[in-house]
This record gives sequence, C-alpha cells and structure tokens, in this order.
Amino acid sequence: MSSRGFLLTCFRSDGGASTSHVLSPRPRYPSMPKYPRDVVSNGADVEALLEEPSQKVAVFSVVGMTCAACAGSVEKAVKRLPGIHDAAVDVLNNRAQVIFYPAFVSEEQIRETIEDVGFGATLFQDELQEKSILTCRLHIKGMTCTSCSMTIESALQSVPGVKKAVVALATEEAEIRYEPKTITAAQLMNAIEETGFEATLISTGEDINRIHLKIDGVIDERLADMVKTSLEALPGVEDAAVDIKLQKITLSYKTDQTGPRNFIEVIESVGAGRLSASIFPEEQGREMNRRNEIKQYFHSFLWSLVFTIPVFLTSMVFMYIPWTKKGLDKKVVNMLTIGELLRWILSTPVQFVIGRRFYIGSYKALKHGSANMDVLIALGTNTAYFYSVYSVIRAATSEDYMGTDFFETSSMLISFILLGKFLEVLAKGKTSEAIAKLMDLAPDTATLLMYDSDGNVVKEREIDSRLMQKNDVIKVMPGGKVASDGFVIWGQSHVNESMITGESLPVAKRKGDNVIGGTVNENGVLHVRVTHVGSESALSQIVGLVESAQMAKAPVQKFADRISKIFVPLVIALALITWLAWFLAGKFNWYPKSWIPSSMDSFQLALQFGISVMVIACPCSLGLATPTAVMVATGVGASQGVLIKGGQALESAHKVNCIVFDKTGTLTTGKPVVVRTKLLKTMALPEFYEVVAAAEVNSEHPLAKAIVQYAKNFRGDEEHHAWPEVRDFLSVTGRGVKATVGNVNVIVGNKTLMIESGVAISDEASEILMESEQMAQTGVIVAINQEVVGIIGISDPLKPGAQEVISLLRSMKVESIMVTGDNWGTAKAIAREVGIENVVAESKPEGKAEKVKELQLQGKVVAMVGDGINDSPALVSADVGMAIGAGTDIAIEAADIVLMKSNLEDVITAIDLSRKTFFRIRMNYVWALGYNIIGIPVAAGALFPFTRFRLPPWLAGAAMAASSVSVVCCSLLLRYYRRPKRLDMLQCSEVRVD
Repeated sequence: MSSRGFLLTCFRSDGGASTSHVLSPRPRYPSMPKYPRDVVSNGADVEALLEEPSQKVAVFSVVGMTCAACAGSVEKAVKRLPGIHDAAVDVLNNRAQVIFYPAFVSEEQIRETIEDVGFGATLFQDELQEKSILTCRLHIKGMTCTSCSMTIESALQSVPGVKKAVVALATEEAEIRYEPKTITAAQLMNAIEETGFEATLISTGEDINRIHLKIDGVIDERLADMVKTSLEALPGVEDAAVDIKLQKITLSYKTDQTGPRNFIEVIESVGAGRLSASIFPEEQGREMNRRNEIKQYFHSFLWSLVFTIPVFLTSMVFMYIPWTKKGLDKKVVNMLTIGELLRWILSTPVQFVIGRRFYIGSYKALKHGSANMDVLIALGTNTAYFYSVYSVIRAATSEDYMGTDFFETSSMLISFILLGKFLEVLAKGKTSEAIAKLMDLAPDTATLLMYDSDGNVVKEREIDSRLMQKNDVIKVMPGGKVASDGFVIWGQSHVNESMITGESLPVAKRKGDNVIGGTVNENGVLHVRVTHVGSESALSQIVGLVESAQMAKAPVQKFADRISKIFVPLVIALALITWLAWFLAGKFNWYPKSWIPSSMDSFQLALQFGISVMVIACPCSLGLATPTAVMVATGVGASQGVLIKGGQALESAHKVNCIVFDKTGTLTTGKPVVVRTKLLKTMALPEFYEVVAAAEVNSEHPLAKAIVQYAKNFRGDEEHHAWPEVRDFLSVTGRGVKATVGNVNVIVGNKTLMIESGVAISDEASEILMESEQMAQTGVIVAINQEVVGIIGISDPLKPGAQEVISLLRSMKVESIMVTGDNWGTAKAIAREVGIENVVAESKPEGKAEKVKELQLQGKVVAMVGDGINDSPALVSADVGMAIGAGTDIAIEAADIVLMKSNLEDVITAIDLSRKTFFRIRMNYVWALGYNIIGIPVAAGALFPFTRFRLPPWLAGAAMAASSVSVVCCSLLLRYYRRPKRLDMLQCSEVRVD
C-alpha cells in the first residue's frame, strides 16, 4: 500500500557501496557548536580538554536506513551527544561519518546512540563482525517502585550480549536490545528472575513472520517428521519446529509467499483426516496479567481484613466498653492478658502469610544492593510486630510488667498498603486503555472470496482474521469492519476511519482507494484485496508506536530516578534519627511526662514516631509521576489522530514558542491545479497543451502533474492518450524541464531556468508573472524554440482552517514562520492570506534546516511542520518535528509527532496536549514531593509539642498508599482531555476549484 505519509520517495544506490568510500566532512545539515554546550556551562577548561587528544573521525556502517528521514534521525541523535563537532550521514552508501572529541565521547557511545535510534551500527573496520540485533519485550511482575525497575535495568545491562535495557514501572514491561547469537530471550528472563522478579515473554523480536499452530489429533514421531518436512518444502517457509508434547508447530515464513491457511491445509493433508490445525491460543497477555494482579491484591486485602478487623476492635474499640474490656484484661499467664494473646494470634498470619510478599521483595532488593518500598514496609511492620512479641513474652514471664503491644499497627499497616496497591494497580490498568481499544478494533473474522479461473466469485467463506494472507480478497459488508489493510477492487462506500486517524467525517472509497484495517464500512459493499497482514498492518504499527512511546522515558523522569537512588536509605536514616531523638528526649526528661499517652512509655512513644516516619515516605509516587502521565497522553493522542513518539517529544512540544511551516502540502492542500492560461503568441490552446504536456509527462514534480492532468481534462480523454514523441528530456531540479517534442524545442519552468537557457522574457510576460504572484499563483513559463509563447498560472489552495490555526497559535504566544522553495511573490501572497509575517522563500532543503538552527540559536524552541522528503533535514533539526500525513507505514516516519489527519488543527492539539500533560506531571511531582516533605516531619512528631497531634503508624501507612493512588488518578484525568474549544468553533469551508 502506498503511504500518505510525508516520506513520499525513498532512494537507494543502484550498486553496492564501495568499502573504501569515505564521506565528505562537509555536513549536509547545520553543524554543531565547536565544543559541547554542557562543558561551557560548567566552566571547564575547554581548550585543555580538547587538546588531548584532538578531533577524531570515525566512520560507521549503518544498516537499515531507507531514506533521507532515516539518515536525519541518525544525524539528529548523534549530534545530541556531548563532544560531537560534526556528523554527516550518507543514506545511499549506508555510512555515517562523525567528527568528535574523544575527551567527551567514545566510538562505542556513538555506535550505541545510532542503535538506540533503531539502526544497526558498526565501526567501519568491524563491519564483517556485525551481529544482528533483536528487541525483546518482557512483562515483569512484582515491581513496586523506581528502585525495582532500576535494579532490573542494572542486572540486564550487565548481561553479555545486551545492548540496551529499558524497564518501565508504569507498564511493568522491559524492552531489551540484544544479540541473539550471544544470548537468548529465555536467558534474559532468567536474569530477571535471579533479581527476584517474575518475567513473562511478550515477544522476542523474531516474531514478525512467525506463527504458532495447535494440532488436534494423535501425532507420533513419524507423523511429526512428515508434517515438518512437508511444511519446510513450501515456498517461503524458512523454518518449522514441531513440539509433540504441546502439540504445537512453530513456523517462520515470508508473508508475501505463503501464509497460515496453506500451513493448515498441508497439515490436514499429511494427517489424512487424522489431524486438524488452528491458531495456537495466545499465552497470557498484558491484560490477563493485570487482571490476575488485581485479583491477587484484592484477595490478599480481603484475607488481611478478616484478621485485622478483630485486632482493631480488641485494641481500639472493645477496650473502651466496660464489659468487653473486663474480659480482654483477664490474665492468662502472669501479666499476659486475653486481649494481648488474641491480637498476637490474629496478627501473626497477616504479618508472615499475607505480608510475605514484602519479605520476599525486601530480600530480593537487598540481595542486589538496593532498597525499595518493600524494605520500608518490612522494617516498619517488623519493628512493631517484634516489639509487641517482646512485650507479650515479658508480660507472660513477669508478675509486675504491664506490657503494651502494637499488633494493630503491623496488621493495619499491611492491610492499608494492600488496599493502596489494589487501587493503584486498578488505576494503572486504565492508563493503557487506549492501546486496548486500538487492539480491539481488528475484527475476529473476515469473509474470504473464492474465485474461479474466469475471475468470477464462486464461494464465500468466513475465516479467522488471523488466517488472512497477502493478496486475499475479502468482502466487507455495510456496518462491518475492514479486516486488514488493502485496496478496493470493487464497490464504493464511505468508511469511518476516526478510530485510526481521528478524522470524524467518513471517507469516500471506490475502486483503487486504500483502506485501513479496523475501520468501519458505512453504507456500501466493498471487495478489498489484502496488502498488509499481521504486524505489517497500520493498526499493528500504530499500536507498536504507542507501546514504544510508553516505554520511552521522558527526560524529566531522570529527576525521580536520581531521588529514588537515595530515597529509601535516607528515610531509614531519618526514622532512626527520629526514634533516637525522641528516646533520648524522654530518657533525659527534655519534655514533660504529661506528653506521654497513658497506654505507653517514652520508649514506645519514640518507637511509634520512628515507625511512622518509615512507613509514610513513599518512593512509588515519585516513580509513577511521569510514566503514568506519558502513558495516558500518548494513548489519548493516538485516539485523536496525533501520534507522539515518547516522552522526549512530549516534553519538547510543551516548550515550543516558534513553529516553522512548509508551504506546499502543509499550509496548502498540496494538490496544485491550473487556474489560468495566458498565450503570448497566436496558437490553438489544445495545440499548446499538447506540446507542454508531452514535455511534462515524464516529470514527477507536482506542478508538472497538474499541467498534464489539465491537458487530459482539456482533451476529455483522461484514461488513454498518446502524447507526441519526446527526445532529449532533461529535468532541472528546482527549475523545470527541457525536451524536444516533435520538431520543436520546449522549455517549461521558472524565470531562472529561462535566463539560464538564454530565453528573453518580455515586459508583457513579466507583468503576467507579477500578477500571478500577487494572486498567490505560481507562474510557469513555456518557451518554444527559445521564445516565450505562454504562461500557465497554477494555484495550490490553502488548507481549510489555515488562517484560523495561525491566528490561534498567535493567541497562544507561538510565533509562526513559513519557509518554502517557491518564489518570493507566491510565498508572500500565501503568507499574507494565511496571516504569517515572517517568510523565507526560494529555500533549498538544507536552507530550511539552517533557518531552524538559526532560530534555535536565538533561544527559541522550534517545531517544524512539513509533509515532504525535502522537509526531512528541517524536521530532524527542529526540537520537535511534526509530520503531516498518515499511512500504513506510519510507524517508521522520522518525525517526533505524526499528525495522522493531515490537517493543521492537530498542530494546536499536539502542543495543547503536551502542555496539559506536563501540567499533570508537575502536579504529580508537587503532590509526591510535597506529600513527603510535609508528611515526614508530621510523622516525626513536629506538631506534637504544640498540638499533641501524632500520626499513628497504621494511619501513616494508609497515607503512603493513598499518595501513589492519587498520583495515578491525577494522570488518569488526562483521559478526559478535549482539544481546545476554539478548534471546534472553526468554520472551515470546503476548497472548491472550478
């Protein structure tokens, strides 16, 4: 399927790249500063650092680049590193040359950065040793805070063969780039399980063209070998493996040569009726894991209540009812009472059975030299429990010791924390609802059409949509969903694509038009030929893009990561200091005895303050502040047709104060049409356009296509027409074309081409050109035999709502600039019409990037909005690149943000969503930090000398649990995001061209 995205054309070299090829040191895009910005800001001795050693040049082989946008992505990433003097990427020869200062950055760091962008990279001399890199995704169970995720990351990074590992606390997933020849996915899972967490495989990175089939029937070794041999004989099958025990067949294959239905037919044929096959049931996915986790926490909480409520009643309620108090105070052994014995018996299962998860989590964390929330909970509850045990044993062995126990503290603390975790997991599950909704768009079944040799439909068959293969023809009924990407071969209808692109109006479809899987057919019957299946479909790519965005960490999250490293040890130290201070104050009578509650002594009072400090501090809320907001925002953006590629793009977009717009296809529709023709010589108009169209028909330029289309319409025979013979055709980039048509020499192009070709332009022609420019038209000059014979006026209408969008951006204090390769007259006319004052015209692709860099040097945060491959340098140079357009290969676009509906309103939506998201992130941090800054002193007894208010440990534990829930709920409010109301008020009229 052809892409409607901004990457219109990708170029490759015809031949292989020479191994001795070295790139020119001259960069194609704006160069970087002479030395790293952060070194200057730190006041380092730059000259001394740069002298030893001096600049170094490294050439890398980069695998996987397909177009200029890919090269731009690599270049942009490398230039962000400190110590990079310059970088240039050659997409034709798959090479990247980097000039750098070894004092700040190494060749290995540069190579890893290129791989982080998504391409394979090796130093030039190591090219023969290149290893393929796969990306594995794992679900991790048991993480409670940022400390857990960092522990797993560190463990994975230390494994040989792992290039990079990212662990996301909010999604409970790990994304690992690894060398399959060095390590396997199973070994990666073992490495995680050794750190004390449970890992479940989501994908190994090898599953793009892999399928698992389940065999029903009795199968033995001999039959298994026959099935395996028969499957491997099929064209396109790369590998087949049969697991007799599980009755499972795993196949790797090429989707353009074969598919799952072929496999099933072969299996059933080999089995001679004894075997049948179907898609193997999927293993527990993310949703199933989440449900199980919710269920586990809920059951744990209920069981803890069964024991905790009696403990609470006997210690906090029944002790104030005379007749129950009398019964509970009865002595069992010496000073040991029935109440104390009951509380000990009831709290023990809560502490060691229901609360064992905290012991396990603490042990695993401490084993690997880290400390997490489980450590704080285990320390707090154990302190309360074992002090109470000491008190009970002493009371049982003494005739005069009046013991006071804190069994209610430990049991109630565990109960409230379990309740908090249950609510937190419940809320976190809702942050990824957007992905779940996207995945549910694909229908379960599809209607497959069977044809005879004459091309007539002879049979319809309903199949599992996962069994579809390339080039299948499916029938889509009114009200039904399109099962996969493809193009219409019969019928016409309107298709609602809002669930994929966010476009609210149904899109008309007829023969030849592309359709996207998961969209809804509204009124007519369509026959669709399938072009993309499985992970190649637009829906799968969008889901993959959003999942990757949710895994990526926003730069602001580094703040929480730094705090989490010292958070738990600091809290433990504060708790010990609090206990010691209050204990010494009581021992040396630094406060009145009347401050001590009647039910305890000074030691017990100090102990309660220490426990409260330990359990009120919450590292979870800090760790969840950023990722939950980013998760919700990327999902909401996808549902509104704005694909945001991760936290980096979100963070940059909210700071944007200057937007650079391309003109053609961005501010305008990108579909130029001929609106007027002025002949300067006497000749018939049909004859004029016959000659011009013959010259232009070989050009790919949009203006050329507009002229050829007009010529076809003028003749009235659009479909088939033989143009006059053309010889010596020459296309001059950015100027026009030259050709010999019949026996005349024709030049079609702009004023510059005419001057270069020695064609004189009369005053009359100059006046017509000036008139065209004033009317925002592009004047194309036609010269025959070195004489100007006519001027064609071509107009590219403004996109609906362009003026209003520019006006709204101005009200948001965002400056708008237009940069175009068109002539100054047309550019100024378009800018005047749309309301932009700052214009740069006649700009080449590298000129657009230079303009972006110039604005950045002025201290502006720049977004670039473009739609064509010529905009790629500027898109990657900008702080935020926004691509206009969407298609089936949406996930591989080079921009930071993709506006799927191809309208300008979504520029405002993207910026507004980013601002709202970062407002939520700030609110989360204010709450998380403010909670700890205020809560810890209150728990430590800061208010006690003045108000006699103290925070019981169980209440402190409840507050800790509530903090995480509140942060997640604050992020969840983004689910109700609505784009600015001013956009809904835009009255955009249709663009009509007569």
